[in-house]
Amino acid sequence: MAQKSDIKFLNAPQIGHQKKKYCRFKKMGIKYIDYKDPDFLSRFLNEQGKILPRRLTGNSLKYQRKVSTAIKKARQIALLPYVTDLFK
Repeated sequence: MAQKSDIKFLNAPQIGHQKKKYCRFKKMGIKYIDYKDPDFLSRFLNEQGKILPRRLTGNSLKYQRKVSTAIKKARQIALLPYVTDLFK
């Protein structure tokens, strides 16, 4: 049986402490989201190919709309799949 002294963490556990989310587009000064770059757009998709919501990505409303329209355009010209299993 493990004793309390045997349990070690690499870092002190942060219970109840959430990391502040930020809009990466505002921080880096990105104004245009290119729909022809599927590697960048795939960061905003989950394993099934669904678009991740703002509360998970941390994007502002303005840039989340631009990301979603860019993903939809990329799907239209077959750069990104509509539905998939284990996309990442």
